[in-house]
Amino acid sequence: MNSALRLGLAGLGTVGASLGRLIETKAETLATRVGRPIRIAAVCARDRGRDRGFDLSQAEWFADPVDLAKRAEIDVFVELIGGSEGAAREAVEAALKRGIPVVTANKALLAHHGVALARLAAKKNTEILFEAAVAGGIPIIKTMREALSGNDVARVYGILNGTCNYMLTRMEKEGIAFDACLKDAQRLGYAEADPTFDIGGFDAAHKLAILTALAFGCEIDLGSIFIEGISKITNEDIQAAAELGYRIKLLAVAQRTETGIEQRVHPAMIPASSALAQVDGVTNAVAVDSDLLGSILLAGPGAGGDATASAVLSDIMDVAGGVLPPTLGLPPAKLVPYKRARMRAHEGGYYIRLSVFDRVGAFASIARRMAENQISLESIVQRKRGNGDNAGTAPVILVTHETSESAVRKALDLVSKDGHLKDEPRMIRIEALD
Repeated sequence: MNSALRLGLAGLGTVGASLGRLIETKAETLATRVGRPIRIAAVCARDRGRDRGFDLSQAEWFADPVDLAKRAEIDVFVELIGGSEGAAREAVEAALKRGIPVVTANKALLAHHGVALARLAAKKNTEILFEAAVAGGIPIIKTMREALSGNDVARVYGILNGTCNYMLTRMEKEGIAFDACLKDAQRLGYAEADPTFDIGGFDAAHKLAILTALAFGCEIDLGSIFIEGISKITNEDIQAAAELGYRIKLLAVAQRTETGIEQRVHPAMIPASSALAQVDGVTNAVAVDSDLLGSILLAGPGAGGDATASAVLSDIMDVAGGVLPPTLGLPPAKLVPYKRARMRAHEGGYYIRLSVFDRVGAFASIARRMAENQISLESIVQRKRGNGDNAGTAPVILVTHETSESAVRKALDLVSKDGHLKDEPRMIRIEALD
């Protein structure tokens, strides 16, 4: 059997500890499958005395991950620190400059610096592997970078944030209000103390930026993603969606159009009968539409120690077996610049919820503003008149036919200026998913 593959592991948190235990308990199986032992030769962590559940007595310890990447006798650098800047970035760059492959679960690092790091890796004749960076344990990176390499992808979309999916699922099934559901998610460890990164849509956007590059052979452009989170979703919206035959999900979508590539993360109403609508709780799912395979859907755990460590381990095994595909699916010189698509008609229409002052002429004025912006309405539903703080208002739900988001926003801005609305209008895209 060949000599051991020596890992330098930076980060011994939940994922790092799970990875260590997997390597220890599956040592014989892993060695048989890749033809050589895999061992952790060096580590970097804050607390050296903490028990991680596996033997670290033979590993060299470093206080600084950059020192580990530069000085340790290792064949692979495994970065599980997190963050787009600071120690994580510096350590990864140091490892690549040495010409050794990097395995990482760091979506933020790749979303912000993936192209530059891919270029550095190619220059040093090595690569970065990052299966764990998107959708946890779902093998979507390998699928897109390798299994679908002969396909032309038209669209990639899915549910990429478990926190949001957990909250929307509970709000729908148990009628829990947003704030109460968020507190529960924090208590259970599904949401951070500051949940903005998750509920604001930014976590999903980082993952989408990476998938976009793999899908379309383009450079990563995080700044071109339209991002809207779920903080404004109410139980009334969820109930209305159900009555209309939809479920609300935080959807991440990248698709090729005649004018460029469109990237967006936002709440969407999707048909309740669709496969994606059945994905509940902290589960993630990614769908890919391609010319040869049509549409495929991969679903599974989007986070968690063992699930994420499983994805990291699969990359390590590829390195051990000599499988090093280009970081972003193509050599960096072959990546085309990202071209942002022009605003276009949205095929699924829009759900609009208004709190309208109950007075003569209000509804006629709203209809006129829609018509002025060439917005055709599929349905108009007036709910029971409000009471208490909402006395004197009537909740109104509009569902539009195909139109552009710019037209809807312009019409709603005019309706607001006309003084007919008590609160800010609420708008949610309807995705047909066809």
